[in-house]
Amino acid sequence: MSAVEEKLAELGLTLPETATPAGAYVPALRTGPYVYTAGQLPLVSGTLPTTGKVGAEVTPEEAKDLARTAALNALAAVKSVAGDLDRVARVVKVTGFVASAPDFTGQPGVINGASELLGEVLGDKGVHARSAVGVAVLPLDAPVEVELQVELAD
Repeated sequence: MSAVEEKLAELGLTLPETATPAGAYVPALRTGPYVYTAGQLPLVSGTLPTTGKVGAEVTPEEAKDLARTAALNALAAVKSVAGDLDRVARVVKVTGFVASAPDFTGQPGVINGASELLGEVLGDKGVHARSAVGVAVLPLDAPVEVELQVELAD
Protein backbone atom coordinates (compact mmCIF):
# COMPACT_ATOMS: atom_id res chain seq x y z
CA MET A 1 0.00 0.00 0.00
CA SER A 2 1.34 3.44 -0.93
CA ALA A 3 1.95 6.15 1.68
CA VAL A 4 -0.91 8.15 0.13
CA GLU A 5 -3.28 5.20 0.48
CA GLU A 6 -2.09 4.70 4.08
CA LYS A 7 -2.98 8.35 4.75
CA LEU A 8 -6.41 7.77 3.19
CA ALA A 9 -6.87 4.76 5.49
CA GLU A 10 -5.95 6.92 8.53
CA LEU A 11 -8.75 9.26 7.44
CA GLY A 12 -11.16 6.32 7.20
CA LEU A 13 -11.21 6.47 3.40
CA THR A 14 -10.60 3.84 0.74
CA LEU A 15 -9.59 4.61 -2.81
CA PRO A 16 -12.49 3.46 -5.00
CA GLU A 17 -12.28 1.64 -8.31
CA THR A 18 -11.98 4.02 -11.24
CA ALA A 19 -15.42 4.91 -12.55
CA THR A 20 -16.36 3.51 -15.95
CA PRO A 21 -16.66 6.33 -18.49
CA ALA A 22 -20.21 7.26 -19.47
CA GLY A 23 -19.11 8.30 -22.96
CA ALA A 24 -16.30 8.25 -25.50
CA TYR A 25 -13.41 9.29 -23.25
CA VAL A 26 -10.95 7.88 -20.71
CA PRO A 27 -11.00 8.59 -16.94
CA ALA A 28 -7.45 9.99 -17.02
CA LEU A 29 -4.71 10.64 -19.53
CA ARG A 30 -0.99 11.08 -19.03
CA THR A 31 1.09 13.35 -21.22
CA GLY A 32 4.71 13.85 -20.20
CA PRO A 33 4.83 14.32 -16.43
CA TYR A 34 1.18 15.42 -16.23
CA VAL A 35 -2.05 13.52 -15.60
CA TYR A 36 -5.35 15.12 -16.57
CA THR A 37 -8.51 13.55 -15.24
CA ALA A 38 -11.90 13.67 -16.86
CA GLY A 39 -14.55 15.29 -14.73
CA GLN A 40 -15.34 12.98 -11.82
CA LEU A 41 -18.78 12.79 -10.25
CA PRO A 42 -19.30 11.94 -6.58
CA LEU A 43 -20.26 8.35 -7.36
CA VAL A 44 -20.22 5.83 -4.51
CA SER A 45 -20.27 2.23 -5.74
CA GLY A 46 -21.51 3.48 -9.12
CA THR A 47 -24.41 5.52 -7.70
CA LEU A 48 -24.93 9.20 -6.93
CA PRO A 49 -25.87 9.58 -3.25
CA THR A 50 -27.99 12.62 -4.09
CA THR A 51 -28.97 14.71 -7.10
CA GLY A 52 -30.15 18.24 -7.75
CA LYS A 53 -29.01 21.83 -7.56
CA VAL A 54 -26.93 23.23 -4.74
CA GLY A 55 -28.90 25.92 -2.94
CA ALA A 56 -32.18 24.18 -3.78
CA GLU A 57 -32.43 20.38 -3.33
CA VAL A 58 -28.86 20.03 -2.02
CA THR A 59 -27.38 22.04 0.86
CA PRO A 60 -23.93 23.60 0.54
CA GLU A 61 -22.68 21.30 3.33
CA GLU A 62 -23.93 18.19 1.48
CA ALA A 63 -22.35 19.47 -1.72
CA LYS A 64 -19.01 20.06 0.04
CA ASP A 65 -19.02 16.40 1.14
CA LEU A 66 -19.87 15.37 -2.43
CA ALA A 67 -16.95 17.42 -3.77
CA ARG A 68 -14.71 15.51 -1.35
CA THR A 69 -16.02 12.23 -2.78
CA ALA A 70 -15.51 13.46 -6.35
CA ALA A 71 -11.90 14.36 -5.51
CA LEU A 72 -11.36 10.87 -4.10
CA ASN A 73 -12.69 9.47 -7.38
CA ALA A 74 -10.31 11.77 -9.26
CA LEU A 75 -7.38 10.40 -7.24
CA ALA A 76 -8.47 6.90 -8.27
CA ALA A 77 -8.39 8.05 -11.90
CA VAL A 78 -4.87 9.45 -11.39
CA LYS A 79 -3.74 6.15 -9.92
CA SER A 80 -5.17 4.28 -12.92
CA VAL A 81 -2.53 5.86 -15.18
CA ALA A 82 0.23 6.70 -12.68
CA GLY A 83 0.26 3.26 -11.07
CA ASP A 84 1.05 4.66 -7.61
CA LEU A 85 -0.18 7.84 -5.93
CA ASP A 86 3.21 8.24 -4.24
CA ARG A 87 4.41 9.41 -7.69
CA VAL A 88 2.33 12.60 -7.37
CA ALA A 89 4.78 15.51 -7.18
CA ARG A 90 1.96 18.04 -6.85
CA VAL A 91 -1.62 18.81 -7.70
CA VAL A 92 -1.36 21.61 -10.25
CA LYS A 93 -5.01 22.58 -10.67
CA VAL A 94 -8.47 21.62 -9.52
CA THR A 95 -11.51 22.57 -11.55
CA GLY A 96 -14.82 22.20 -9.76
CA PHE A 97 -18.27 22.52 -11.25
CA VAL A 98 -21.30 23.12 -9.05
CA ALA A 99 -24.84 22.65 -10.38
CA SER A 100 -26.29 25.76 -8.80
CA ALA A 101 -29.70 27.20 -8.03
CA PRO A 102 -30.01 30.60 -9.76
CA ASP A 103 -29.25 32.59 -6.61
CA PHE A 104 -26.50 30.32 -5.20
CA THR A 105 -23.05 31.98 -5.10
CA GLY A 106 -21.15 29.72 -2.69
CA GLN A 107 -19.30 27.62 -5.28
CA PRO A 108 -15.85 28.21 -3.71
CA GLY A 109 -17.05 26.85 -0.35
CA VAL A 110 -18.44 23.75 -2.02
CA ILE A 111 -15.23 23.00 -3.93
CA ASN A 112 -13.28 23.47 -0.69
CA GLY A 113 -14.40 19.90 -0.01
CA ALA A 114 -12.13 18.71 -2.83
CA SER A 115 -9.28 21.10 -1.98
CA GLU A 116 -9.30 20.21 1.71
CA LEU A 117 -9.23 16.47 0.96
CA LEU A 118 -6.21 16.90 -1.31
CA GLY A 119 -4.43 18.88 1.40
CA GLU A 120 -5.23 16.28 4.06
CA VAL A 121 -4.03 13.41 1.89
CA LEU A 122 -1.08 14.97 0.04
CA GLY A 123 0.08 17.73 2.39
CA ASP A 124 2.06 20.44 0.57
CA LYS A 125 1.83 18.42 -2.66
CA GLY A 126 -1.92 18.98 -2.55
CA VAL A 127 -1.70 22.81 -2.67
CA HIS A 128 -3.06 23.90 -6.05
CA ALA A 129 -4.57 26.56 -8.29
CA ARG A 130 -8.33 26.24 -8.67
CA SER A 131 -11.50 27.27 -10.45
CA ALA A 132 -14.96 26.86 -8.88
CA VAL A 133 -17.67 27.34 -11.48
CA GLY A 134 -21.44 27.44 -11.15
CA VAL A 135 -23.31 25.64 -13.93
CA ALA A 136 -26.96 25.01 -14.80
CA VAL A 137 -26.79 21.20 -14.83
CA LEU A 138 -24.25 18.37 -14.68
CA PRO A 139 -24.38 14.80 -16.01
CA LEU A 140 -26.88 12.54 -14.22
CA ASP A 141 -28.14 15.64 -12.35
CA ALA A 142 -25.04 15.46 -10.13
CA PRO A 143 -24.59 18.42 -7.78
CA VAL A 144 -20.80 18.59 -8.31
CA GLU A 145 -18.03 17.46 -10.64
CA VAL A 146 -14.27 17.71 -10.06
CA GLU A 147 -11.30 17.33 -12.36
CA LEU A 148 -7.59 17.37 -11.52
CA GLN A 149 -4.35 18.21 -13.24
CA VAL A 150 -1.46 16.49 -11.47
CA GLU A 151 2.31 16.50 -12.02
CA LEU A 152 4.13 13.22 -11.49
CA ALA A 153 7.68 12.73 -10.27
CA ASP A 154 9.56 10.18 -12.33
